[in-house]
Amino acid sequence: MATSNISVGNISLPNLGIGTWSWGDSLFWGYGSNYGEKEVREAFEAAVENGATFFDTAEVYGLGESERLLGKFIKETTQPIQIATKYFPLPWRFNQQSVKNALTDSLKRLQVERVDIYQVHMPFDFFMGQSTLMEALASEVKQGRILTVGVSNYSAQQMQQAYDLLAQYDVPLAVNQVRYSLLTRKIEQNGILETARKLGITILAYSPLDQGLLTGKYVPERVKEVTGARKLDPKFSAQGLSKIEPLISQLQQLGEKYQKTTVQIALNWLIAQKNVIPIPGAKNPQQAAENAGGSGWQLSAEDVQQLSLLSLNY
Repeated sequence: MATSNISVGNISLPNLGIGTWSWGDSLFWGYGSNYGEKEVREAFEAAVENGATFFDTAEVYGLGESERLLGKFIKETTQPIQIATKYFPLPWRFNQQSVKNALTDSLKRLQVERVDIYQVHMPFDFFMGQSTLMEALASEVKQGRILTVGVSNYSAQQMQQAYDLLAQYDVPLAVNQVRYSLLTRKIEQNGILETARKLGITILAYSPLDQGLLTGKYVPERVKEVTGARKLDPKFSAQGLSKIEPLISQLQQLGEKYQKTTVQIALNWLIAQKNVIPIPGAKNPQQAAENAGGSGWQLSAEDVQQLSLLSLNY
């Protein structure tokens, strides 16, 4: 199963990646209880086998454990792997050396000499300021330890500012990683998607299945089976699940039409938005293989539009 590649900044990436927040994270995801290194290694292998060779991680995921696991798995494969990781602008990181040191630590954990994308995890300024931060990132591009620069959770205005600051060094801003799915479409209204398209910035869509809501696994009749942090989310209540039933039903119907799963239809809708790369998580090989199947084919323009209209209510 082949993913298609798209141009992202000055590099080329598959149009679907895998998010690795759950790899090594015991606090939110329960790593080490009902799944562990064996399962995520198998998830990595299944993703790569199905053409999803782009992985997104961060230094804060599992306090570095996600990067360490990914680094270990990369050493075990002969396939070329693309990596995006993230720098967290903590208050005590107030100069360019802080960026250099954080990147060095990430590269050590990942056991690589460079990453494809290095993203700023949050648009916090604190004491460093965006100007110093972007200069530090541009410097790392020039040194070859980063191929291209990204941001995460930046507003349209913040994204424009980062783009302009990087342009002074002839470095493109490649991506803005934001929450985007059929059920979370705020970036279409707040200027982020429009600005990204205007500037040629790719959207990395995290939580593209809305924490599992779009899998069809959660239904009002089985609300007692909802566990963990999802219990606190009103979208996972019986009322919340009832509200999205028409959308889930439509995804299931399209799944039958295209011989795909609900998950694959939801991911393909995101890919159809152009210059959007969904990065669903995968805790086991079944999830990874299913996610990868969201790429390599296309929903019709009519079906894309129908889903877009139906999901506007949420």
